[in-house]
Amino acid sequence: MTTRYVLDGAQIRTLEDFWQAIMDAFDGEGRQYFGRNLDAFADCLSGGPGYPDADDFVVEWRDHAISRDLLGYAETVRQLEQRLARCHPTNRPVVRADLEAARAGRGPTVFDWLVQIFEERAPGVLLLR
Repeated sequence: MTTRYVLDGAQIRTLEDFWQAIMDAFDGEGRQYFGRNLDAFADCLSGGPGYPDADDFVVEWRDHAISRDLLGYAETVRQLEQRLARCHPTNRPVVRADLEAARAGRGPTVFDWLVQIFEERAPGVLLLR
């Protein structure tokens, strides 16, 4: 039987909200932990720390249109500014270019980053209105 984990898109306003929502969904109380970054999330969905207990699962992202808007370019700019402040100096030109694109409303958003990881690592994500 397939286990369903539900994300309430109306409650996901920032990337930090997403981390909490996905950990709560997988565990119910947020005890299952993975690092709060995109690489750790991808590792989690590949069977690493924080991976759901179920062998067969689907993630339902309800009201994803709300999340798509809130995790759009404004949140992407905020996340890239944080990344730029702490990334290795050799990565700064790439992050700076991504930041400038996001400021101009171009390129992938935080929402796009998350959906891509789901598609690559756990293709059972369902985006529901």
